[in-house]
Amino acid sequence: MSLQRVLERIGSVTSKYFVVWVLVVSPLALYSPETFTPIAPYITPLLGIIMLGMGLTLTPADFRRILERPRDVFIGAMSQWLLMPTIAYVLVVALGLPEEIGLGLILVGAAPGGTASNVMTYLGRGDVALSVSITSVTTIAAPLVMPAWIVLLAGESITVTFAEMATSIVQVVLLPVVGGLVLRYVLDEYAPALAQAGLSIFPAISVIAIVAIVAAVVGLNVETILGASALVFLAVVLHNGLGLGAGYAVGHAADMAEDRARACAFEVGLQNSGLAVALATAHFSAGAALIPALFSVWHNVSGPALATLFTYLDEDAPVGDGEPAAAD
Repeated sequence: MSLQRVLERIGSVTSKYFVVWVLVVSPLALYSPETFTPIAPYITPLLGIIMLGMGLTLTPADFRRILERPRDVFIGAMSQWLLMPTIAYVLVVALGLPEEIGLGLILVGAAPGGTASNVMTYLGRGDVALSVSITSVTTIAAPLVMPAWIVLLAGESITVTFAEMATSIVQVVLLPVVGGLVLRYVLDEYAPALAQAGLSIFPAISVIAIVAIVAAVVGLNVETILGASALVFLAVVLHNGLGLGAGYAVGHAADMAEDRARACAFEVGLQNSGLAVALATAHFSAGAALIPALFSVWHNVSGPALATLFTYLDEDAPVGDGEPAAAD
């Protein structure tokens, strides 16, 4: 068997059972958090590596398609801006969540897309270029959108600086993705065999990086996770699940291609919960940070599960332009 075939096989198997790795490592991190918390300082570099791998899957043709159909970016962004805050508010009322706990859910709902949505789109064979575009748009608009929703739904006001979120999206998403895009172009031009090898193995590298991040997040939030009530867990699961389902449904209702509908699902359902944790801690209370912290863990279970389902559904389908290489 050729080296190329071995790399493809490793990437495929690792991606196929991604959710299994997450489900194995999460209880281990709960049992022995000190084993995994040392990973925490490396979360941002690990995200950068994942984004670099995503950039390697992209070509200029992918972004030309975005420019040709900007409505999909608009639909995805509007769906996230409108659906997730509304679902959060309905759940707060329906479940009778305490004020500070409910505020945390609304914070998550109002948050922009995060790197998790880009990664899961990549691993679920969605349209990565569309996902990154929607994440960028929602993040740039977050300084206006987040406070507006908090004031409207929770009667609170917060201060969110544009510079903080703009710096985050540039450092963690845009620069690595652009770097991967440029690297892919150079490799295609001068070392196509190396480019193909990179596309084959990077899904496995991404899985390892994401599992490490999940383990670190669980280890850092053991007390928060174990102290949460069943009602709080239910709110997190419903919010995330309804968002994923609604985003996918909107994508198909808007006549998007399957890979774009998948991107829409992940963009709507997976939020920048890390930002919500930071805002809750800085401007509100530890109670308000509870749901965002749980969401950070849970969406790294539900996201891989959905990505795994998508890869099973079209496991034998050829990967074309705009779709990530088969292997979170």
